[in-house]
Amino acid sequence: MRTAPFPILVLLVAPLMASVQAATPADLLKGYSAEARAQQAGFTPSAQRGAAFYARTFGVSAKMPACTSCHTADPAKAGRHVVTDKPIKPLAPAANPERFTDLAKADKWFGRNCKEVVGRDCTAAEKADFVAFVTGGR
Repeated sequence: MRTAPFPILVLLVAPLMASVQAATPADLLKGYSAEARAQQAGFTPSAQRGAAFYARTFGVSAKMPACTSCHTADPAKAGRHVVTDKPIKPLAPAANPERFTDLAKADKWFGRNCKEVVGRDCTAAEKADFVAFVTGGR
């Protein structure tokens, strides 16, 4: 009777399954906030600062001067990339439950979009404020 390999396989695969599970927007908010507090004592994320950041015109790129250039003024609405014309799903997790559930994906898009729109990497505080804004602080 060969039943031993199955339990061993479960023991080997189970830890990997935990790392595959999706995060929540609240997890990302907590992580970015903790990183920001390490850089700035007493930091508390602000949806109001996040909204101002989202609406701000940075002017680094003529085609993409602000987040709203592609994502629209309402993060709960779908947008369209101004260069490629590809549709973009809403940023707000309330309208798109997949948003901010994967740290690697969030970091990838913050990296790309911050460089294109803001002209530099976004700080942990800016990311925390942004996530607080699009999630309503949840």
